[in-house]
Amino acid sequence: MQYIDNVIFLILLVAGFGLFAKSLKELYRNIKLGRVINRTDKKSERWQTMARVALGQSKMVKRPIAGVLHIFVYVGFVIINIELLEIIIDGIFGTHRFLHSILGNFFYAFFTSVLEILAALVVFAVVVFFIRRNFYGVKRLTMKELFGWPKQDANWILIIEFALMVAFLTMNGADYYADANRFGSNFPISKYLFPFFGNFSLETLHIVEKSAWWFHFVGILFFMNYLYYSKHLHIILAFPNTWFANLEKKGKFNNLDSVTKEIKLMMDPNADPYAAPAEGEAEVPSKFGAEDIFDLNQHQLMSAYSCTECGRCTSVCPANITGKKLSPRLIMMKTRDRLEEVGKNINKNKGQFVDDGKKLLNDYITKEELWACTTCNACVEACPVLIDPLSIIFEMRRFLVMEQSAAPTELNLMMTNVENNAAPWQYNQADRLNWANDN
Repeated sequence: MQYIDNVIFLILLVAGFGLFAKSLKELYRNIKLGRVINRTDKKSERWQTMARVALGQSKMVKRPIAGVLHIFVYVGFVIINIELLEIIIDGIFGTHRFLHSILGNFFYAFFTSVLEILAALVVFAVVVFFIRRNFYGVKRLTMKELFGWPKQDANWILIIEFALMVAFLTMNGADYYADANRFGSNFPISKYLFPFFGNFSLETLHIVEKSAWWFHFVGILFFMNYLYYSKHLHIILAFPNTWFANLEKKGKFNNLDSVTKEIKLMMDPNADPYAAPAEGEAEVPSKFGAEDIFDLNQHQLMSAYSCTECGRCTSVCPANITGKKLSPRLIMMKTRDRLEEVGKNINKNKGQFVDDGKKLLNDYITKEELWACTTCNACVEACPVLIDPLSIIFEMRRFLVMEQSAAPTELNLMMTNVENNAAPWQYNQADRLNWANDN
């Protein structure tokens, strides 16, 4: 019976990490549903970009208050969970504060003091974020597209992080009052946060400490497995998403080699249109543009999972600001929703996707949204983890134009004029320079 706690701990540990591994496997499978794209060039620049944007949070601090608070949560939560190593050792072997015996009084005191200060900063930040999201009325955080689950999800994340940090401080506070001689200088926050612990008996303090310890451990496992269902996946995916980001200049579209070749053939009177493709030349794709998630590339699907739903993209979108239906954030959210639906379909049908009669285009993202985009790249510039909603919009527009000939009337007229008059305006080529004539 004396080892029952260790056995329960080990079962929970294996189950928690096992479920997490299963979720990661599904996540990887879903991302691989997209088209293969080669983003392994410029490795040095990619490592620098990831370090600067994902690790260094460089784009977050463009809005200083939210950026600094986010750094508190990000750095604090990540570093504090280093203590999970000690919790795992203590849980498996039945020790108490294992690292104390390794680091000694001075270094362990420094270690736990840093963790306590970071935990306090996390608590402060998540409280401010909760108030800001629910009561302060920041427009991009109170838009209709966040009603329901997205708002609940954001609040649950803040509540869970708050509860985990309070449990961590409670555990430390109880330890301090139970054995001040051993841990006298280790807990600069919790020893002042819970002065009433001084009135508790030693037995009660041990119960409080162990209860908080278990709550903190189980809470970490729960939060880890909650990530898959949450916008907080960016904790994991922000790093690969920034590494595989498009390093080309913003606004540079990916011209199709097969189309470029076709145009060159049309312009070359000596070309043989029936000649076999030369070795290395791009073949004509089976479909132009994107109708569903299978037509998007793998980085675009990863970006859908990486979206933090912060709304910085939508808040700077000129189309959205002027009242049009487009929201870049919602484009990413709908892409993720469709991707999740396809993933559930595959799970239900034993690893095979069975056509469900739905598509990303029309069933999730409307033509009105797509054609409202001005392709200004403001959303791309604003995203703190280098997500590119415009690339998805552009691919879906490409499908509408090249596969369905479903461009708006104005655009069709412009393309006809370019074809016939070599200019977007409806007049004869011979009159193109009339505007320069003196009147």
